[in-house]
Amino acid sequence: MDKTLPGPDGRPRCRWCASAPEFPHYHDTEWGFPVADDRRLFEKLCLEGFQSGLSWRTILAKRENFRAAFQGFEINAVADFGPADVDRLLADAGIVRHRGKIEAAINNAGRAKELIKAEGSLAAYFWRHEPPTGEHGVPQSASTSPTSVRLSKDLLKKGWKFVGPTTIFAFMQAMGLINDHAEGCVIREEATKARAAFQVPGL
Repeated sequence: MDKTLPGPDGRPRCRWCASAPEFPHYHDTEWGFPVADDRRLFEKLCLEGFQSGLSWRTILAKRENFRAAFQGFEINAVADFGPADVDRLLADAGIVRHRGKIEAAINNAGRAKELIKAEGSLAAYFWRHEPPTGEHGVPQSASTSPTSVRLSKDLLKKGWKFVGPTTIFAFMQAMGLINDHAEGCVIREEATKARAAFQVPGL
């Protein structure tokens, strides 16, 4: 099956982004583009955790609600959430009301603070794990990779939750640690150029 479809402008894009009206803008402006901001990285990792077992469309449609509920995913603010905040979030119909995922996001904010103290930034840590080109084979052909497995194990060892290899692989795609735009997708080249101009944090 062809991995691309014509977009609204007639140019080919990854087939998946044609499956929901929320996807094209996200696909064209965010997915696969390199990220160095710790708050954005924490948000992306939290949202990928909330997506586990659900559709990405559900999460993307609720993203502004998540941002409001989690104080913009400011790491220090979320790390300070307590039982009353968990109750508040469980009552918030605008987000995914899953106790385990909510508590994982709060826990992970604390672990993020520890990682920032140890590594200088989340960005420096995650970009240190950038895999070699082509490690996971044909773009969009897998849901895990050797790097996502190693990174998942390291985060779990550090006390993070809801960071299994599949979640981490999706996070790697989203933050631009890998460029998984399909061959022939017009955005693939744009993401490649963005990565070439990107200054890897910590180097």
